Amino acid sequence: MDDLFTYEKILEGAEALFMKYGVRSVTMDDIARHLAVSKKTLYQHFADKDDLVFKMSEKFLERAFSQYDTIARTSRNSIEELSKVSVCMKLDMENINPSVLFDLQKYHPKAWNLWTEHKGKIISESVLRNIRKGIEDGYFRPEVNPEIMALIRIALIESAFNGEVFPRERFSLADVQSQLFDLFVHGLCTEKGKRLYQKYKETQLTNQPNEAIL
Repeated sequence: MDDLFTYEKILEGAEALFMKYGVRSVTMDDIARHLAVSKKTLYQHFADKDDLVFKMSEKFLERAFSQYDTIARTSRNSIEELSKVSVCMKLDMENINPSVLFDLQKYHPKAWNLWTEHKGKIISESVLRNIRKGIEDGYFRPEVNPEIMALIRIALIESAFNGEVFPRERFSLADVQSQLFDLFVHGLCTEKGKRLYQKYKETQLTNQPNEAIL
């Protein structure tokens, strides 16, 4: 089997298991069984589980950056961008075990540093840019402080993973993130922005193309 193909297959299989069951509970034996390969094959490509978790995180975040960058470049306004981001986040959160970030923070500091850098730079810069554009276009309230709102957005994302605040037996991660996202957007928007955001949401529900909105 081609080495590159095997490497990518291992990363893909490991990510699927980590996202479903959490990072801590998945062993190298579990990954080998899932992929029907030997542990020796895993260790030919990764020094240990920590190395595998790091490389998986790197690939996951690169893919996420590419996805959200495409949304930013193809959206016609800040509200459309937020609307598309909300759909992507809901799909992502439906497939992530809430313990993933906690496991990374506690047991895999190198991988956690990647997520922290992504949060502090990529997400923050993206939110800042979007808010400033939305203020210019009259969709967001001019009195809001973009830097403070960017930090609030990051805090809201993280809070959804807190099982003490949102117990998993009562709330799904996707629903919590969706509610927090709507709260954030409505706190930002002018009446003009709220009307447009609601139109995008209605369009998503009826599966109509966004081009029909404007």
